[in-house]
Amino acid sequence: MKLGVFTVLYSGLPLEEALDRLAALGVEAVELGTGNYPGSAHADPDELLADGRRATALRAAVADRGLEISALSQHGNPLHPDDDGARASHETWRKTLRLAETLEVPVVIAFSGCPGDGPDARYPNWVTCPWPDDFLHVLDWQWNERVLPYWREEAEVARRHGVRVAFEMHPGFVVYNPETLLRLREETGDNVGANFDPSHLFWQGVDPVEAIRVVGEAGAMFHFHAKDTYVDPVNARVNGVLDGKRYDRIGERAWTFRTVGFGHGETVWRDMLSALRVVGYDGAVSIEHEDMLMSIDEGLAKAVAFIRPLLFREEQPEMWWA
Repeated sequence: MKLGVFTVLYSGLPLEEALDRLAALGVEAVELGTGNYPGSAHADPDELLADGRRATALRAAVADRGLEISALSQHGNPLHPDDDGARASHETWRKTLRLAETLEVPVVIAFSGCPGDGPDARYPNWVTCPWPDDFLHVLDWQWNERVLPYWREEAEVARRHGVRVAFEMHPGFVVYNPETLLRLREETGDNVGANFDPSHLFWQGVDPVEAIRVVGEAGAMFHFHAKDTYVDPVNARVNGVLDGKRYDRIGERAWTFRTVGFGHGETVWRDMLSALRVVGYDGAVSIEHEDMLMSIDEGLAKAVAFIRPLLFREEQPEMWWA
């Protein structure tokens, strides 16, 4: 496995300076944002597709520092009921596919999106329970009229570009757990899988080790994010884990994103990385920094120091009983 970083944490720096900082920390892979929610500070598809020399220079800047590009990330909502918002997300997605092919990057990370509750909706509607029955009607309409038609076509487009689509299971979108991920994969093809981010699963009560096994055994483990979540036991016992308060109200929330090791201890992360090994994953473990209690530099340094010793570096041996 390779130690990676999602470079949006250094969006305020030029690409070369960000790469220098990461290489100095011993990072081996970078995940680059190409627009939509992550922004495109380090890999703007319009610029790179318009001028092949820029794309060549980006590849050289990464390779010259002993790094590789693990994925391009363009998390957006192409199913948004607002036509302009959906169109913008879709266009960035399509450009990212072209850029991934140009840069020879095999994985593009996406959100599955979330439609509204019907043809005339104005805002996305994420359904979390089956009753009143209206909610089941909403889900049926979303999946059959919006989600599946869109992603069946887009998975095929991605295949033509030689790209695997790694959906991040994220509450608020139709794919938020292994069950919804594998439903979408079954309906769209085997080039659809997961960008497995345990931080979005911890607070839902999902056991990431078991989830890794289910996703991995389906052949759907395409990329991995190293981000942690602290679940506040007092606040969660009082109000549960569905929490609409802003992220900066840390003391009041049921959960908050943390640097790896500050939500769950080493044993939990050892077990997850071992589970990745069991299912044959040998790609990047890409650190994503969203810890509001630490600066970028401190949070990243602590994450690197925590994760690096736990990674599997050598090829898995062939056992005599195999």
